[in-house]
Amino acid sequence: MTKQIQFFDTTLRDGEQTIGVNFSIEQKVELAKQLEAWGVDCIEAGFPIASKGDFEAVSAVAQAVKKTCVTGLARARKGDIDACVAATAKAAHKQIHVFIATSPVHRESKLHMSKEQVLKAIKDSVSYAHQFFEIVEFSPEDATRTEYDYLCKVIQTAIDAGASVINIPDTVGYTNPAEFAELFQYMQKKIPSFAEVTFSVHCHDDLGMAVANSMAAIKNGATRIEGTVNGIGERAGNAALEEVAAGLYVRKDYYDAVDRIDLKKTKAISELISRYTKMPVPHNKAVVGANAFAHESGIHQDGMLKSPQTYEILTPESVGAAKTTLPLGKLSGSHAVMTKLRQMGYSVEREDMQQIFPIFKNKADHTAIVSETDLREIMEKFEKVVS
Repeated sequence: MTKQIQFFDTTLRDGEQTIGVNFSIEQKVELAKQLEAWGVDCIEAGFPIASKGDFEAVSAVAQAVKKTCVTGLARARKGDIDACVAATAKAAHKQIHVFIATSPVHRESKLHMSKEQVLKAIKDSVSYAHQFFEIVEFSPEDATRTEYDYLCKVIQTAIDAGASVINIPDTVGYTNPAEFAELFQYMQKKIPSFAEVTFSVHCHDDLGMAVANSMAAIKNGATRIEGTVNGIGERAGNAALEEVAAGLYVRKDYYDAVDRIDLKKTKAISELISRYTKMPVPHNKAVVGANAFAHESGIHQDGMLKSPQTYEILTPESVGAAKTTLPLGKLSGSHAVMTKLRQMGYSVEREDMQQIFPIFKNKADHTAIVSETDLREIMEKFEKVVS
């Protein structure tokens, strides 16, 4: 049965925790509108209790978007929840996101609370939040380092108190895809109400596995993915939502899942986030990087010229990127060079390349990318030889 996957964007909240990033209220509103147009199901606009600015930003976003659900983050405290109630009061669609840490290291070192005290805090805060919100999302922070049996007890307690979305955070990027799959299989067996609620995941990228872990969760019961555009966020960042979306698009056969993301708007939202954060997108970044659809190797260029499917599983057009490029360098082959020369208007045949290509190679050995100006100089040398 095909699954509907929800996208929960936390670029405006967790993404803003990136060192050096500080969105203005106007920027948050503009980003929220673009995220809504992209197809995001829920936008986490901020942490209302954290500051006056965060409260105002959540309130502004709540009023700006019309279709997408808006949420604020709250610790398992009455004051935090009250702030979320007030900040999202004018939202057309809203929820609340309540969290408390559950792992031994967090319970003992940060919270100084026993297991029983944490369970009581969950019951009290979720039931209180449920008085104001039809949709209450609960997160056991550092879930992947929490004892599995206790985690299941935590989750069932939250469900019994009124939570309809359970988010499983890999808060420090600790888990791996196989282990995360096992956790979901365990929860399905041990949590009586597992099938009655939406399960979400919030993966961090400390070990570079945030997207892989998110995809493993989808395969094993999760129907909501939390992350950020360009993977920005605390420390090494979050799961990059554009990569999750592209993965579901390319591998429909494997995940059997659909979503509301308009993939053709992906490059535009990525560039907007890059501009507002003043963080350039790495050239080798999957899906939206400048090199994602560029091929320099001669073998790859030859394959691309014969059939793009040889080396591209995703077209640039599908994510709103300009086009595939075949930059010429020292690894390029004669096929790509000949094709480029023909595009420039030169009448070049394969036999001509026997003399042109060695001149090209000599030039390419001394420059990173051979430009059109360089190619014209190469052709001038060739024409002198044959004249």
